[in-house]
Amino acid sequence: MSTPPPPNQPPAGGFGAPQEPAPGGFGAPPPVPPAPPAAPQPPPMPPTAPQQPPVPPAAPTAPAAPGVPAQGQPAYGYPQQGYGYPQQQPPAGAEAPPSYGAPTAPMYAAQPPAPAGAGGGGNDKRTQLMIVGAALLAIVLIIAGGFWYVSGEDGGGDRQPTANGTTGGDKPGPGTPGSEKAPANTKSKPLFNQPNPTPEEVVTVAGSWLTDSTYIKSDVAKVVGYNTVDGAKKWEIPFPGELCGATQHVSDNKTAVLFKPTKPTPENKYPACTEVGVIDLNAGKLVWSGNAKGATSGDKPASYYEVTLSGQTVAAGGSSGGAAWNLADGKSLWTPKVDGEGCYDSGYAGGEALAVIRKCGRGDNRSLYAQTLDPATGAQTSSYKLSPGIEWASIVSTKPLIVAADVGKTAKNATGVSDLFVVDPKGELKARISLASGTFGGKCGGTEVEKCAGFVVGNGKVYLPSIEHQGKAEVGRTNELLSFDLETGKQTTDRADAGERYTMFPLRMDGSNIIAYKQPPYDKGGQVVSIDGTTMKETVLMENPAEKASRTAETGFSPDYSEYRYHNGKLFISRTTARKPYSDKGDPEYLFVSFSAS
Repeated sequence: MSTPPPPNQPPAGGFGAPQEPAPGGFGAPPPVPPAPPAAPQPPPMPPTAPQQPPVPPAAPTAPAAPGVPAQGQPAYGYPQQGYGYPQQQPPAGAEAPPSYGAPTAPMYAAQPPAPAGAGGGGNDKRTQLMIVGAALLAIVLIIAGGFWYVSGEDGGGDRQPTANGTTGGDKPGPGTPGSEKAPANTKSKPLFNQPNPTPEEVVTVAGSWLTDSTYIKSDVAKVVGYNTVDGAKKWEIPFPGELCGATQHVSDNKTAVLFKPTKPTPENKYPACTEVGVIDLNAGKLVWSGNAKGATSGDKPASYYEVTLSGQTVAAGGSSGGAAWNLADGKSLWTPKVDGEGCYDSGYAGGEALAVIRKCGRGDNRSLYAQTLDPATGAQTSSYKLSPGIEWASIVSTKPLIVAADVGKTAKNATGVSDLFVVDPKGELKARISLASGTFGGKCGGTEVEKCAGFVVGNGKVYLPSIEHQGKAEVGRTNELLSFDLETGKQTTDRADAGERYTMFPLRMDGSNIIAYKQPPYDKGGQVVSIDGTTMKETVLMENPAEKASRTAETGFSPDYSEYRYHNGKLFISRTTARKPYSDKGDPEYLFVSFSAS
């Protein structure tokens, strides 16, 4: 097996750094994209820590002690990860805001499950050294004022799963009403803020979900459900080790997480991320948990850094392969077949369909395929081969299939992505969208397949922000929400302005409308708006307080490394990584903050 790639790193220069606009002004349609280069260079997308080889899954272990059951509604939508821009600076003398810093091989049936409670793996010297390096990097990132987000993101629409786990039909067309309506009073009030945990080392707390009655948030080795009215704890699910990944997708009121089998010990400071678990968001309990045991790795389960779900299938992947389980009971479904071509599934994307980025070959002869799969069997239903030289790729949407890649290291401002490839159900390229002009935002990074932010898909289009730029005001910057047609690959005339001194990024679709968050200037609170998909007219759903304490709490979250969840007049903003602060003299730090309009 080839030497694993180095740990994940943030892109140089910062995400969303202001740049000069492309010729023609901001929002101007770019020239027709050129044909794919014959042999582009691999994109500068640094990989994550090494993983174990793909392995057949073991039987689910007994769930942890359930919390107090709670009643609730299905989790709402598939919100995007926060997508950010640099904080705006106040004029001289004004009060400053806080600083933060080949086709798929046939599948085979999974082997008989291993005994429950199989031990974790990945503790050889090389793996420990790589993980130590990743931990040190994370600490550096925190000092620099940011965190690297490890959970995947969805680029699809907002259709809710039905009782049988499907998504209830095609995406809505233009003019389909959304469910989010402006409240009688859009002026919000702080709802409740949860103090940040203070572990000695960097801990992943990625994962958050919002139902009509409960906000669910990952914490240090636990997931907690909070009442959305008063913030009271409704239930808590403990885990034996730290959480290390989560999906934002929900099916049958269930979602999936990754966690470590044990807490760190002096002998094993960095346990591998081997366990997959499914949570019932209504009942507040761990339905099942399990791992995948490799045929060539002895008793060591495989490690994962990404998990997703589609319908009744949970799929977990890493740089050495993946596995799939039944959502309801954790039964093994399938694992990719190990073949002589060196092919493996590097990661999956879920939602309305299940897709995979599959790598084949070794060294300079490696090829990437974006494929759709039958979730129940893992059988390939379509396959698209990416241009030679592309080493890493991400999936923005599974239905339609939209693949993002940095071709020839030409990405500019749209971090880690120079082109979007729209693939039809037969696996043929329908359209290629170039973002290399530097006018557009959006972000895909690392080796995680389902890790793009700033893109939402609906109305036959992909919506994304422009980069921020100088507006008419002397102080502050602004940007716009733009779109591309998925049939032609050409930019449309759609344009929604963030407004002077505000910058916006999309969160998700709501029917044919786009829900977006507006980052505020130094003297205002943020806003949530609904943008009509036909007219691009904006309706304010929420405007947060400009009062100092509220502003400080809201802007204390870097949009690049935070999760934004909005539904029915309530907004929750949460961290994805936590650590003990280096000083007790700064502003209070929160795991999440929330606002409510009525």
